[in-house]
Amino acid sequence: MVKLLGELRIEEFYKIIFESHSIEMDSTVLEIVERSFVFLKEFSKNKVIYGVNTGFGPMAQYKIKNSERIQLQYNLIRSHASGTGNIIPDMYVKAAMLARLNTLSLGNSGVHKYVIELMTMLINKNIIPLIHEHGGVGASGDLVQLAHLALVLIGEGEVFYKGERKATKDVFKDEGLEPIPIELREGLALLNGTSVMTGIGIVNTIYTRRLLDWMISCSAVINEIVTSYDDHLSYELNQSKKHKGQRKIAEAMREHLKDSSLTRKREDHLYENNNNNNSDNVLVFKDKVQEYYSLRCVPQILGPVLDTLNGVESVLIKEVNSANDNPIVNIEKQHVYHGGNFHGDYVSLEMDKLKIVVTKMSMLAERQLNYLLNPSLNNILPAFVNLGKIGLNFGMQGVQFTATSTTAENQMLSNPMYVHSIPNNNDNQDVVSMGTNAALITKRVIENAFEVVAIEMITIIQAIEYLKVQNKVSSKTKKMYNEIRQIIPIFTEDVVMYPYVNKVKDFIINNKN
Repeated sequence: MVKLLGELRIEEFYKIIFESHSIEMDSTVLEIVERSFVFLKEFSKNKVIYGVNTGFGPMAQYKIKNSERIQLQYNLIRSHASGTGNIIPDMYVKAAMLARLNTLSLGNSGVHKYVIELMTMLINKNIIPLIHEHGGVGASGDLVQLAHLALVLIGEGEVFYKGERKATKDVFKDEGLEPIPIELREGLALLNGTSVMTGIGIVNTIYTRRLLDWMISCSAVINEIVTSYDDHLSYELNQSKKHKGQRKIAEAMREHLKDSSLTRKREDHLYENNNNNNSDNVLVFKDKVQEYYSLRCVPQILGPVLDTLNGVESVLIKEVNSANDNPIVNIEKQHVYHGGNFHGDYVSLEMDKLKIVVTKMSMLAERQLNYLLNPSLNNILPAFVNLGKIGLNFGMQGVQFTATSTTAENQMLSNPMYVHSIPNNNDNQDVVSMGTNAALITKRVIENAFEVVAIEMITIIQAIEYLKVQNKVSSKTKKMYNEIRQIIPIFTEDVVMYPYVNKVKDFIINNKN
């Protein structure tokens, strides 16, 4: 059980979304929500408050009669439940629900506590609203996607429950749930915010960190099996550069390789005077003096990825713990403030940053894969790490195409959404964030990157098999080798590869390194 106190961290998100912990709303939070509701209800009498007694968006100039105020909220929800396209997977919708719940619990939205209570029950019972990918421009927040959430809260629309797509009213009847009563501005408060892009974004960061950990391991193993010199990972070299990310990546790789018997010390092979390589008669060194960049520059390549990821996490957690609708209720000042906290630029920009660094990881994985597959580069492995008969068998040749094409798709998808503003809503929303699109595209880029890394990982395991170094690699490498060998056999003859790629991909997506 996770008790919500109005401030969420990544750790709580992980427990609730990935480990299915139940949630409980602290009584103090419900008290704040109730005070906010009571204040707004009283304050809005004989005053013009946007979304309470006015129309929405460009129709805000129209006064709404007291007798029509409740209908206004229902009209908003139903009219904006207009999403199309692919259905967003349950995990991401649940994250969006959690993000919205936390925002509404801050007491800045003026909603009734019924909203908080029902959303809590839906999360705990894994009743997940049907929400489509298409519809959000990220300006007044995730209006269309959140409308589908609100539709469920009023007992309409569709949900996924116990693996089935069902009508909300049927699930509510079975579970003894009652729709929320619209009393003031619950419709607008539910729709007007950045919770979908933020919820998806937080799940994206969790998966990116997992992907990065696997990428660090793959990079370490490749350096290991080709017996690289280890000084490019040294504390001294990486400490000479001030970036925290680079230092952390190098440290992680050193930790991975600390008990390996394969990596070499430069001083033992190239610095000693009695080494044959140092003879005055030697014109071409037999051993490589330095490795290719995809092996040697990993701390410098993955370091910015780590630093960016940490920055993205920080922004998203600030967003999920912020009031992001309009207007904002301030109980302390006894006032209502109108503005634009719903605008998704913060999230949109961070998602663009994240997908760029994830694409860079897929590019690094693809280059490392190519290094392993090309004997002219590695000088120790057969072409395509072919464990069968050269010419008759193909090894990893076919699956390389998949890795290359998937990486290329990521490169295309990395074009920014942040600068793709298209005015709409009768030009009321004349600058929009496209944050929801950015988050969803980032999700796809991450999934693609896992695919490329899975192919690289299978190739690494095959290379270890060919080199017969299972007993020389580090303990961490041996663990990875054993895990993947439980999923895939040794390939000598050609086999249909896609089931194995998908199995390894599922494994690294669903398991921490």
